[in-house]
Amino acid sequence: MDEIKSAREIAAEKVAKLGEATEEERLEWKYLPEGEKLATRYISEGTNLVLELGKYDEGVRKYVTMGVANVLMRSIGLPDSDLAKRNNKRAMDGLKLVKSNQIALENAYSQMRRIFDHYLGQGAEQRRQAYQALKAEFEAQVGQALQQQLGVLGKFRIDVEKQPQFQAEWRRRQIQLDTQYLKLLDELKQELAAIS
Repeated sequence: MDEIKSAREIAAEKVAKLGEATEEERLEWKYLPEGEKLATRYISEGTNLVLELGKYDEGVRKYVTMGVANVLMRSIGLPDSDLAKRNNKRAMDGLKLVKSNQIALENAYSQMRRIFDHYLGQGAEQRRQAYQALKAEFEAQVGQALQQQLGVLGKFRIDVEKQPQFQAEWRRRQIQLDTQYLKLLDELKQELAAIS
């Protein structure tokens, strides 16, 4: 009869099948997180990225740079606040420092800027119109409910914008509106990742 193995024994067997990690894998595991931390400091504190990257030996710098680039790309988002705009600028400036193909990078950036401009212009107008339509819809529903319950017409004024149901529905619709922009932005981030 076969013996029953513990989860630990099964895990140990799987690890043994994987084999030893290569030197390159070890370097990546060690220095990728350092690059991620460096990028976080660069965005939040304004650390000098070029100076900090220069402190690493040539053999490990590529892993640190990969970590930096990963965080900088993830930091780019929709410019829905002044902080987001500042982070986008810092991240895009930082990628210019770590990517060598500046032409491809600038092409991707110009597409991103068009998305950002549309989001801030026409997208803002779409969101404003959607908000007003939702508000009118909720006011009509509340008015109808009051009329049915109390039998009087519209002497009560209720601020529907403060109602949790309104706020939840607005968040849902806002996410729906932003999804199209996020999809385009994600595609451009994939392009950025492929740029050397």
